[in-house]
Amino acid sequence: MKNIVFIMDIDLGGEGRYASTRRLPYQYSIKSWKKWCDKNNCELFVLTDLLLPQEEMAICWQRYYLFDILDANGIEYDQVLSVDADTIIHPDCPNFFEMTDRKLCGVHMDGSYDWVCRSIENYSKYFFKGYTMPFWKYIDCGFVIVNDSHKSFFKQIIDFYNENAESFRQVEKEWHAGTDQTPVNFLIHDQDIDLKLLPYEYNMCDLNRKELLGDDLLFTKIGWIYQYNGIPNNVEDKLTYYWMKKTYEYLHGK
Repeated sequence: MKNIVFIMDIDLGGEGRYASTRRLPYQYSIKSWKKWCDKNNCELFVLTDLLLPQEEMAICWQRYYLFDILDANGIEYDQVLSVDADTIIHPDCPNFFEMTDRKLCGVHMDGSYDWVCRSIENYSKYFFKGYTMPFWKYIDCGFVIVNDSHKSFFKQIIDFYNENAESFRQVEKEWHAGTDQTPVNFLIHDQDIDLKLLPYEYNMCDLNRKELLGDDLLFTKIGWIYQYNGIPNNVEDKLTYYWMKKTYEYLHGK
């Protein structure tokens, strides 16, 4: 059985963050992951259709159906990486599937700690009865490695969403503190899921805040997987497109 890289590339046909143009840079992500998968004997699976209407369940929550999706498509697997489509992987990235110890793996979200702590505070108060979690173990859900032993946990995530769906949809509009990411982090700790943190090199988020997002592409010399989020003045995601295209062509050629 092969390891799987699971990416969502879905045209929501809306406006703003749901506009079709937001998907334009994802082609470079998918091509970079396809090359890495071919090199490392893995299989790339790209989901292109919603399972449920966006109004019923936000797109980010729908990735937790990944086991059902793979099973429904008759795809056998060993481990699965669920990764966001705003990432580029270096062609020489080591095989992180060999680093997991069969645990749920992620990378600490070394980005805006104001955003993270605010999100933890609010979800703790309104959804987890004051229970909180260590922010230094807070992971970016845009890079999560799982295996068959985590099927029941992903079902718990979906069940938790369905139990709180109306409230989640409301707070996602009011708080601007994310969708699935913070609740899933809470559930990882609340359910005592064995978590292994991989180094920042395997999900380098918030590059601009670290003064790494420059035309010299320095970040490609010091890490393996680059996530193009948190870019200021990113009107219509044009800067996401610029940086992802530039990075891909630098690593792979035009």
